[in-house]
Amino acid sequence: MGKNYVISDTHFCSERILRYENRPFASVREMNSALIARWNEIVKSEDTVFVLGDFSEGDEETTKEILSMLQGEKVLVMGNHDQQRTPLQWRTLGFSEVSRWPILYENFYILSHEPVYICNTMPYANIFGHVHGNPAYKDYSSQSFCVSVERIHYTPILFEDIKLAMRN
Repeated sequence: MGKNYVISDTHFCSERILRYENRPFASVREMNSALIARWNEIVKSEDTVFVLGDFSEGDEETTKEILSMLQGEKVLVMGNHDQQRTPLQWRTLGFSEVSRWPILYENFYILSHEPVYICNTMPYANIFGHVHGNPAYKDYSSQSFCVSVERIHYTPILFEDIKLAMRN
């Protein structure tokens, strides 16, 4: 049985994201290559990666090629920058599952692109992206964890590591 990983906001092929988030790459080509290499260093073919939105702004051919290079089964929770394609189009490009809405995982974790409101009396936790490096959001707490790539070293993070961080 494979492992489960989570990542958000890869923004493959986006020139703008390099500037907006001050990413440590000289070009889109370098960013794409680094994201693919870091993904494949840890994710194996039997693993699953939950992509919490804003996957790629590239054309169909380039996005399909990138998806084919990434190890593991890929599940997309669509983000605001993924709306240019339908869930069916995303599946055609290489995602095994695609959702327009958050996913409730293990009956406790809400996997969403944007953060959702969770107060400390609610029996849920939220794993999200969208906010990148915005300091108004913590990296994690007992009920939330941000998986925007800028916060997780541009590498998918093991779901068990997220749970451990949230427990401690």
